[in-house]
Parts: sequence; structure tokens; C-alpha cells
Amino acid sequence: MNQDQILTNARLVLDDEVVHGSLVIKDGVIKALERGPVSLPGVTDCQGDILMPGMIELHTDNMEKYFQPRPKVSWPGRQAALAHDAQMAASGITTVFDAVSIGDVDEQSMRHGALDEMVSSLADINDNGMARVDHRLHLRCEVCHPDTLARFKSFMDSPLLGLVSLMDHSPGQRQFASLDAYRVYYQGKYGLDDASLEAFIEKQLANSAAYSSAHRRAIAELCSERGLALASHDDATVAHVAESLEYGTRVAEFPTTREAAEASHRHGMAVMMGAPNVVRGGSHSGNIAAAELVRLGVLDILSSDYYPAALLDAVFRIAAMEDGYDLPRAVATASRRPAEAVGLDDRGRIAQGLRADLVRVREVDGHPLVQRVWCAGRQVH
Repeated sequence: MNQDQILTNARLVLDDEVVHGSLVIKDGVIKALERGPVSLPGVTDCQGDILMPGMIELHTDNMEKYFQPRPKVSWPGRQAALAHDAQMAASGITTVFDAVSIGDVDEQSMRHGALDEMVSSLADINDNGMARVDHRLHLRCEVCHPDTLARFKSFMDSPLLGLVSLMDHSPGQRQFASLDAYRVYYQGKYGLDDASLEAFIEKQLANSAAYSSAHRRAIAELCSERGLALASHDDATVAHVAESLEYGTRVAEFPTTREAAEASHRHGMAVMMGAPNVVRGGSHSGNIAAAELVRLGVLDILSSDYYPAALLDAVFRIAAMEDGYDLPRAVATASRRPAEAVGLDDRGRIAQGLRADLVRVREVDGHPLVQRVWCAGRQVH
């Protein structure tokens, strides 16, 4: 049996309040909570710092950059996965659903070729006890790609899999409802001349017409059979939301408009927005600002997306906003609410009997700094 760890003199972020207190950790779980400090040999004095639940990240493609740190440069899988894992721990993220893509509009993308290695590398560091934090798998399914359904079937029974999102980045809808915006984005991204761009658009439209609806329905049915949490992606209209509800979707990832976000929230889907959207003051693609959804009270979950350190920063920013959330509600967007959305009932809160996933945070000049991180009671940063 492991010896008790006692953390004292901390501001504990609980479900509905922040209290000055102490907690006891034993065998990876929170054994007890007490108000006020304690004086015992060997206790850890948190010096009045904030102690909050470890953050739960549902959607990050951060891992990809470690597998391909430069164009056409591949990195060994275990080393790449461990470097990514270390960054998650340092950011205060103790459970991460690593998002890997099935299908890509860019046929030259590394995503297709690296998919198997990324998944096997995550399993490797988990199974060998090398990971600092708890890694799960989030399959991002590009439904307009011809091979998506077959590739999904090859991964759908992985024990790592906990979340599936359905995406369609074809032109003329959702994130790219404006064809002009689509042309600007992909012409700049891939350096296409006008003729090549038009051929690219024509191919994406044909693929969407041929595959999107059938793949969306088939994957949703397979997820329902397996009890897998399902997420929509870039819903823009009430009709999109209705379709997502039809498929039993639990999470509305990055709705692009106020009407889609409000409809999703109203019908019980957890609305997720990017933490970079909060930190930068708006969407980089001109969609709805996360801060506006906070003021409307319909933002449920924050995701670091492509920048892990943004998650903690965004939590404290929305807690400091005029008409923002109080600290417990802000913290819940990165802990309790994502846990609830994917059915993890053993974490996401500071409460007796739950996993001791914890982050000690000190505010310096208005900025939250990670001091210590525990995952299942083990200090990992």
C-alpha cells in the first residue's frame, strides 16, 4: 500500500466553490478532503496556490507535429509519442484524447501514412508504463474520403478508442460555406494555381456527393453499437444540429455560428470551442468567437486544439471576463464537463473516491503557471 500524500494550504476548486483546504491521496485516489490547513510531518504546503482537477483534453492534433516535425521528416514513433506526452503533462492535461485523422483532402498528407504508427505508439507508451498521463484515442473521420469507412472499421474495436468525430471539409458547407474562403485557404495552403485549384474543388465535391452521407450514417451506427461517444464538427446551421442529434451525437465540436451553438446546447449536446479562440480573442477563420458563447452561457467544453498551453490560459481568461464564468465553472469546461461528455465518471472533479488527477496553479502577474501535476496520485510534472 502506498503511503498517504497530504496536500495542504491550497485553494481547492470544487464543483461550486473555491475553499481553503487540504486533501489526502492514497493509492491514486482522493481519500479525504478537509477545510483549512493541517500541520503534519511530510505534508506538501501548496503555499496558497490553486489546486484544480487535472484537465481533460478531448481534441488535440498536437501529436502529429512530433511525428513530422518538418515537411517530409518523420520521427521515430515512441520518441515522438513521449515528447508529446511530456508537453501534455507540463500543460496540466492529465487525460488526453489524441486526435488522429482518417482520410484527408490532401492526398500527400502524412496523416494517412502515419496513422498506424501514431496509434501503435500511444498503445506502446501506455502499456509499458512510460506515459506520464492517460492517453485515449479520438478518431477524426473525414466522411468525404473514399477510404474512411474501411479504415474506421480497422480501428473501431481498439481499447484506446473513446471518441469519434464526423467531419466534412468539402467546399460549400460548414467551415467552408463560402467557396471564396475555401479557395483562399486551400490555394494558400497547397500553392495551387487557378486551374489546379478548380480541379481540386471538383474532386472534393464529387467525393462528398459519393461518400459523405453514407459514411456518416454507417460510422454513427457502428459507434452506437459500441457505446462510443460521437462528436459533430463545424456545425453551422440548425439543420446540421438536427442531423447530429439524429445520430446520437454527444459533443458539438467547434460550431461555427451562434445559432448552431445555441441549438446544440439547448438539445443537450456539449458545445466545445477551441482555447486558442479565447486566447487570441476570436476565431482565426472568422467564425463565432468562443468569448461570445461564454457570455451567452452556452460554452460547455474547452479544447487546446493545436496549442496545449492554451487550455489553462483560456480557463483563467474566461473566469476573469466581464460576464464570464466563475472559477469553478470555468475549470469545469476543461475537467468535469469533458469527463461527463465521454462517460469518464472516475475523474474531472476534486471529490472523495475519484482519481487524484490534480494541477497546482500559481497566478503570477495575472497569468496561471503550472507548479505541479499529479496523474492518479503520481507526480508527473
